[in-house]
Amino acid sequence: MNVVSRCAAALAATVVIGTATPAVAAPPSPSPKVAIPDGLYGTADPTYDGVWRQSLALLAQNEVGVDPVDKAVAWLAGQQCANGAFPAFRADTGQPCAAKLAVDTNSTAAAVQALSTLTATYDSQVDKAVAWLKSVQNKDGGWGYSPGGASDANSTSLVIGALAQAGVTVPNLRKDGKSPLDALAELALPCGGKDGGAFAYQPDKKGALTANADATAAAVLGAYGETLAGSRQDDTDAPMSCAKATDDGLDTEAGDNGAVWLTRTLAKDGYLKSVLPGAGDQPDYGNTADAVVALASAGRNDQAAASLHWLEGHAGKWAEQGGPAAYAQLILAASVVQGGDAHHFGGKDLVTLLNATGPAPRAINKLPPTAPSHSPKASDDNDGSLPVGWAVGGGLLLGALIGFALMLRGRKRQS
Repeated sequence: MNVVSRCAAALAATVVIGTATPAVAAPPSPSPKVAIPDGLYGTADPTYDGVWRQSLALLAQNEVGVDPVDKAVAWLAGQQCANGAFPAFRADTGQPCAAKLAVDTNSTAAAVQALSTLTATYDSQVDKAVAWLKSVQNKDGGWGYSPGGASDANSTSLVIGALAQAGVTVPNLRKDGKSPLDALAELALPCGGKDGGAFAYQPDKKGALTANADATAAAVLGAYGETLAGSRQDDTDAPMSCAKATDDGLDTEAGDNGAVWLTRTLAKDGYLKSVLPGAGDQPDYGNTADAVVALASAGRNDQAAASLHWLEGHAGKWAEQGGPAAYAQLILAASVVQGGDAHHFGGKDLVTLLNATGPAPRAINKLPPTAPSHSPKASDDNDGSLPVGWAVGGGLLLGALIGFALMLRGRKRQS
């Protein structure tokens, strides 16, 4: 989910994030329309991506042991509106959110992921954001970019990761009998056909599904209940083919199938390509980084490592142009892959570069490569909650209220 597509989403929340993202991020604006607030990462105009880039920066710092200064986290929390939602950016936080200020599920979900991962200080704000996200769930179980908008794979997956991190048992969260996983399943291309296992961003006007790499990378994490940071899994011995989902209420095979499709798509060149009209076969660095996180979280570590290696040799200029969100995407990819090291990435220290885009951190506790540092928020006893992954170790019992079965493949964090 590239920062440029985030801006496009805010400008025109119709096709938004799931559409193709530019191969190279646009250079930061030399003259922002608004003053850059103290505490915000980056120097480009934050109007369309302030909350998004701040959330990614904080998540990435957390993965590599950087303790951000309080004002950086407080800036993010301060963007929230009274109803619990977050806009892409609001300049004057001393005034209530204007009625015309657009709030969206993506900014809100990203902020929840960051705040609930970093600290308990803002638990009340996280709870309000979670309540708002629940209130705008669509009848099909999913979410669109804007409240009430048609569900899409990217938005639904972002919200799933946020809710799971905040302690919600996502499979039990139903609207008209449909859960968020049901919404994702409706966007998965069926096995046996072209691109079986991939996810579409949304159906087209005729209801047809078209494989979308960005949507697939997001949906893999969504199917597993992961945040944007993911969590590296042991190598899977699952076959390299699309498998029909079992009727156990969890449908985790959808995530496995998406990872199979991503692996095959990346196998030839090691990177994903832009599909923007007229863009040709240019590399899509941001979506490739997202795919690396998804593959490592699915236990597809060989391909994840190969694509990370490709990014090391080619994504430096893109990250420099893209700023904090781009650096964060690469840090998240390097942190989740066995042997990856964000401090030594293509001859650059991504952590130092990211830190330099914002207020100086409070502390830098350098972690060994691939060491996970995020942990799920404590569960809410009134919500029947569970941590980020749907199961840990041998598998946890999910959805006791509705009799969900144990997962066949447990998801465990690496030590």
